[in-house]
Amino acid sequence: MPTLVAILLFILVILLTYMFLSKSKQYKILQNRFKDVIDIDEEKAKVEKQLAAKKKELAKLESDFKKSFETLSADYKSKRAIYEKLLKEISILEEDLDFISYGVYKPHFDFDTSEKYKEKITEIRQQQKALMKNKTAAICHMEWQVSGSKREGRKMTNRNIKLMLRAFNNECDAATLKVKWNNVEKMEQRIIKAFEAINKMGEPNRIDITRDYLNLKLKELYLAHEYKEKRQEEKEEQRRIREQIREKEKVQKEIEKAQKEAEDDEIRSKKALEQARKEIEKATGEKLANLKDQISLLEQQLKEAQEKKERAISRAQMTKSGNVYVISNIGSFGKDVYKIGMTRRLEPLDRVRELGDASVPFRFDVHAMIFSENAPELENKLHQIFDDKRLNLVNKRKEFFHVTLDEIEKIVKENHGEIEFTKIAEAREYRETLSIIEQNEKKDEIKEKLEKEFPEEL
Repeated sequence: MPTLVAILLFILVILLTYMFLSKSKQYKILQNRFKDVIDIDEEKAKVEKQLAAKKKELAKLESDFKKSFETLSADYKSKRAIYEKLLKEISILEEDLDFISYGVYKPHFDFDTSEKYKEKITEIRQQQKALMKNKTAAICHMEWQVSGSKREGRKMTNRNIKLMLRAFNNECDAATLKVKWNNVEKMEQRIIKAFEAINKMGEPNRIDITRDYLNLKLKELYLAHEYKEKRQEEKEEQRRIREQIREKEKVQKEIEKAQKEAEDDEIRSKKALEQARKEIEKATGEKLANLKDQISLLEQQLKEAQEKKERAISRAQMTKSGNVYVISNIGSFGKDVYKIGMTRRLEPLDRVRELGDASVPFRFDVHAMIFSENAPELENKLHQIFDDKRLNLVNKRKEFFHVTLDEIEKIVKENHGEIEFTKIAEAREYRETLSIIEQNEKKDEIKEKLEKEFPEEL
């Protein structure tokens, strides 16, 4: 029994010794790791203090950044507002068209002739003079005294009013003189800006130019612009009328020429026929047979000459008959662009050739030539149907339309009847030009390649 107890005690001692050595080893590891830390709580407090300091520093940086950002944002907005204001003011005075917006101008007046616009401008100017004469163009809202004298004060006020009106009138005259189709709004803003600036300078003296006077100046600006537009419109109309007169003269000459040729042919055929009929009375045998054939041929020629003459006379009497043509010019205007026009020429292709002579780089291709007893009506109907597909939506006298040939053919059939259309444009000169350009490019490529490969030989 004592022996067993001794053994157990020995084992227990060994176990305790092992556990002691193990714990000692762990302790040494922890001691090496935290050898600089004397007090855990103190170290914890120290770390927490450092973290708090870092947080405070970061919060301060964030606050400073926010303040800087807000300052920069406010400064940017302020500078941006100034920049936009200056840009707007510069654009009002800027004469370069690159700074002008192409807004659609809505007319303020609707007179039939340019002469009526001139009369209205004169009337508006008379109204301006009346306001100045009545001293209601600019008003002083205070009675001034100079050295105690009301009279001298009135002199000073009148002098200041004259200076303000003179400055404003000069600005308005300059804007009205320079007004064009593409800068009306800018000139309007220029006048309003001058009105505001001059009135601001008159504030210390309690003087301002009246709104009534400003409105008259703006009306004069609008009238000046619309007068120029009407004059241009009248010039184009006169040009169109002259073109119509020339076209009618050409048509008349063609008809007269055709009629004269038909009459000459008729006279020659009649004479030859009379002569043949005289000879047939004496002829016999083979000569008689030949003369009969000749008489038959002459009778046919006489009939054709008389029909030609009748057509020429009829054409001269029918003022509305003519040909509506559908033509294209791919090289000049691109695909699916067609001119739909009308000519009363006996040879309508002459008109097409004239259109392609000098005004465009390539000749026109004819897709359809539609004869009508009332060609103007048919032309006008086609123009109305394709009105929203015009290339030029401002000048309705231009007869070019962005439309497919199938659409034109469909409308022509509905309003006139079956007409044969040539669907493919030959565009010979244009296509040959493209071929030459392509060949030249290939030559340049070959030359460049040879120069690179054989620089010494070349």
